[in-house]
Amino acid sequence: MTRISFEGRAVIVTGAGGGLGRSYALELARRGAQVVVNDLGGAMDGSGHSSKPADRVVDEIQATGGIALACYDSVASAAGGQRIVECCLDAFGRVDAVINNAGNLRYAAFDALTDEDVEALVDTHLFGAFHVSRPAFRAMKQARYGRFVFTSSGAGLFGNNHQAHYIAAKAGVFGLMNAVAIEGEALGIRANCVLPIAQTRMAERTDPSHFRLEDAARMAGAERLGDTMGPDFVTPLVVFLASDSCEITQQAYSAAFGRYARVFVGVTSGWYGPRDAPPSAEDVGRHLPEIGDRSRHFVPVSVFDEGGYVIENLPAKR
Repeated sequence: MTRISFEGRAVIVTGAGGGLGRSYALELARRGAQVVVNDLGGAMDGSGHSSKPADRVVDEIQATGGIALACYDSVASAAGGQRIVECCLDAFGRVDAVINNAGNLRYAAFDALTDEDVEALVDTHLFGAFHVSRPAFRAMKQARYGRFVFTSSGAGLFGNNHQAHYIAAKAGVFGLMNAVAIEGEALGIRANCVLPIAQTRMAERTDPSHFRLEDAARMAGAERLGDTMGPDFVTPLVVFLASDSCEITQQAYSAAFGRYARVFVGVTSGWYGPRDAPPSAEDVGRHLPEIGDRSRHFVPVSVFDEGGYVIENLPAKR
């Protein structure tokens, strides 16, 4: 593959004031992108704000001859998302890619979550991706080109303890990616999802009663992991997904400890019950092994795709 270049491309990176977002922004700029470094500059729980994190990253980029500007608006409102996109359009005249990376984190047991806890995370992770992507999609639609990289999470798809609000938001981001990919495909717009594991400010706040990245280092041995817990090991995947070279869409990928893998939601071939009358609950219970057999499965790309698969594989009527 020839070297991936972002010359002439304008990219928005939300949550780019540190951690993963900073790494993305720096690499994109090194490859010629004009980068909007968006960061509210708040604490990890979403409170407060500061221009310093975004300004520092812009200074880093400009010090090496790159092109970047800072944007401090919050993704958590429609007005904020609109301003972020307008910032890119006003400065660079285009929006070619959006990396939805902004996030915050709070831990609490499900029955102890406050309304504020839930709203703070859902507003940033899920609605934030929605608020920035919608106006960007409109601009990309006119240009007949665009790339979206959404940030979901292994927690969102596989689960975790004391993170119900975060999990719900990240699962929603996965669903949003599916919707944007389906609607954008005919318009030259590609949308994909990344599920990163990295040692960042957010990871450092992991509830100490749960598995932490330091635990992974002890389990594997530091010499085996090397530096693979750093954000820079996630960045290559994200940069590819945001580039002209990426023609895939509606895919999700895990980046963890230097390993890159596809993540997908599939359905088993399942059990076909009688069609002259519904089966009983007991029938379903008896056939659970067949219903859950993953040796044969299908990965639908839409709800209609699944319906078509079921119909195509209907057994002959007995």
